[in-house]
Amino acid sequence: MLELLAPGLPDESGERLTREDYKRDFRERRAAIRDGESWKLERLQHFEETNDDSREALRRGDWPAVLRLFEADRDALARKARDEASRGAVFHRIRVVQEPLTPYVQWELHWLRLSAECGHSVRVLPASAVAAAEDAALLPELNLLDSRILYRVLYTAAARPDGAIRFTDPDTVGKWVKYLGELYAAAEDVQAYFDRAVADLPPPPAA
Repeated sequence: MLELLAPGLPDESGERLTREDYKRDFRERRAAIRDGESWKLERLQHFEETNDDSREALRRGDWPAVLRLFEADRDALARKARDEASRGAVFHRIRVVQEPLTPYVQWELHWLRLSAECGHSVRVLPASAVAAAEDAALLPELNLLDSRILYRVLYTAAARPDGAIRFTDPDTVGKWVKYLGELYAAAEDVQAYFDRAVADLPPPPAA
């Protein structure tokens, strides 16, 4: 277990963004990064993704379609990884997992494994490793761009996207840069985790 307490992140110290404002702000800032590190932390074990054909296939229970749709994105994922590498814009992704895996997380791990094969930086951390930081609440869903802009990504009670809170205070952001770096250092490469814990699982049920 990591004996790391998460930094504070009071909502009132940030700026609330609607879903559309968040998506636009995030895309523009990410595209502008040059020679900077970014981080993503995913903690929830189920999301209701929208406008995603492979997610719809999971809802239908059509696992062969899920895998076909993932594979069809291989070239686009590789191009994106090459573009980020050319800009020095490394984006590290940390996926917290609980076992037994939910259908959503099993689905996502197939995507994350493919992303890693295409050159993206992805690691997996067991929920037990962050238990010390979750006495009061689960770790937040976060995107942290260029070590300067932090978004706490929000979801409804039904796990649907609901915008974000944006934080720009250098002290707040700096503490989370350090914390996420420590989580990433303690995490396992997604390919190794996938081979051990996911590759031999039967297809998940519709979800």
